[in-house]
Amino acid sequence: MPFSLYGRLLNPSEVQPVQQIQTPYYLIDTSKVLRNMQTVARLRELSGAKALLALKCFATWSVFDTMRPYMDGTTSSSLYEVRLGREEFGGETHAYSVAYGDDEIDEVVSHADKIIFNSISQLERFEGQAQGIARGLRLNPRISSSSFDLADPARPFSRLGEWDPARIETVIDRISGFMIHFNCENADFDLFDALLTQIETDFGGLLSRVDWVSLGGGIHFTGEGYPLEKLAARLKSFAGTFGVQVYLEPGEAAITGSATLEVSVLDTLNNGKDLAIVDSSIEAHMLDLLIYRYAARIAPDEGPHRYMVCGKSCLAGDIFGEFNFAEPLKVGDRISIQDAAGYTMVKKNWFNGVRMPSIVIKETDGTLRLVRQFGFDDFKQALS
Repeated sequence: MPFSLYGRLLNPSEVQPVQQIQTPYYLIDTSKVLRNMQTVARLRELSGAKALLALKCFATWSVFDTMRPYMDGTTSSSLYEVRLGREEFGGETHAYSVAYGDDEIDEVVSHADKIIFNSISQLERFEGQAQGIARGLRLNPRISSSSFDLADPARPFSRLGEWDPARIETVIDRISGFMIHFNCENADFDLFDALLTQIETDFGGLLSRVDWVSLGGGIHFTGEGYPLEKLAARLKSFAGTFGVQVYLEPGEAAITGSATLEVSVLDTLNNGKDLAIVDSSIEAHMLDLLIYRYAARIAPDEGPHRYMVCGKSCLAGDIFGEFNFAEPLKVGDRISIQDAAGYTMVKKNWFNGVRMPSIVIKETDGTLRLVRQFGFDDFKQALS
């Protein structure tokens, strides 16, 4: 099965089967990305909403060519993300940051079509620099679907957005839109509907005075069995009621189930349980597992031999989880860890100097394209 190195097609004599590509590596399957993109396109068609890729979740620009025809642009959380969106994705480029600095605001504006300020004070401070593009404000509805306090934008004393209608009213003529984040891995349409209804009740007078409203991300509408037509009708109704262009900011929904982390077994031992140590690390390569105390998923996960799969860093809790295998594991065996795209690749780091996973793209014809490898120089240059 051929693959290309940094975009260069290898000669047949250089072809290596997938088993010979050095692990660890992230493997992105473009056919699965396309499946999600087709759902995004269908939602856009039915609802009239626009869709922006949330770069905070997924920013692997090697697959932007696959995604670009199905989405309207990107949304960002920093200067570097907005620049990446402008340079590598195109389309509409929305800029947002919890706080902009004096040293970056001019460059942010130069790359953006719209800029969303997190607070009224930031809007007032940088309104002059942003005169040439559309300006928006983050609205905090003080409700959300999040069950994690760490990720809940509506948590008590949240710094994420303005919530007082009276204060927002004082600047309503200086903005053209709102951004509202209130979903987190929300696969429940009825919950989405109820939350949006509450937002309409609490902020309808303000929503009807702007031109566009972003309802953010966190809606798991590419998940199996999600009632897409109901979501589309609800979005269309919202847009019609308030006379606004609706935006969605899918991150996880854009790349659900599209990537794996491919690892190899380095050692096995028994310390009351059968353990397998692999050439990767949750702290370095799948940090969300550690932050939210999730267990990884592998495929397949079946058979009579159960192992705790552990990372190779010095962190005692560097554990992917416990899984079942058809045969006893041995050194060199490959394990495929699922869901390694959203909030995974963007958080990878050099903890312990563990080898950074390469990035491999599986094209729709089965061809594997090795787009990036990392080495010692990358590790060294990330430090000082």
